[in-house]
Amino acid sequence: MTGQGLRVLIIDDEPQIRKLLKVSLSAYGYALDEAATGHDGVSRAAVFKPDILIVDLGLPDMDGKAVIREIREWSQAPVIILTARDQEQEKIEALDAGADDYVTKPFGMGELMARMRVCLRRMAASESEPVLTCGGLAVDLVQRRVTVDGREIKLTPTEYEIIKIMAQQAGRVLTHKQLLKAVWGNAYNEDTHYIRVYIGQLRRKIEDDPAQPRYIITESGVGYRLMGR
Repeated sequence: MTGQGLRVLIIDDEPQIRKLLKVSLSAYGYALDEAATGHDGVSRAAVFKPDILIVDLGLPDMDGKAVIREIREWSQAPVIILTARDQEQEKIEALDAGADDYVTKPFGMGELMARMRVCLRRMAASESEPVLTCGGLAVDLVQRRVTVDGREIKLTPTEYEIIKIMAQQAGRVLTHKQLLKAVWGNAYNEDTHYIRVYIGQLRRKIEDDPAQPRYIITESGVGYRLMGR
């Protein structure tokens, strides 16, 4: 899959990172724009209207999470954050602020481009799609039916809601808080053990080997992602 003229905005204060991304992504047909500060990034986003953004959290003038929140007021374009490996809480806060995914520094271009493709595919998919598929896993939104390799899986209503939300956001990292809020509302958004219990139950039902899951992937300390479509 090439960029085919899709617009990418890079917001990062490191010139070498911006140069690497511009050279690499341009070679695949993406149209690039860049900003070295958060305020400039927000302004460039309004003018350039990117299809996807790559945002560093450590910007010199404002927090990367604040940049995401500002852009989210008027744009639903996917946002991939760049973050240091040890910034676990930063990842969670950025995802809760509206980011779609993260890549840790140092990163490989192959990994970044794969994450970009997943985000762009998810945006392009029709929200009215009646059956969501991820490999051999299928979630029928009309019949509220889940199958794995054609075999129907009996789920409780809560288990179904969790897998439905994850299938609708396939490939995206969902934090514990996001899953809790989506299923139970704001009252339970700190009770992360609920999610761990239900994810364990789901894995026992849909995974061939729950100890080595291929559908529901754990993002350590952050949350979970359903494998991308």
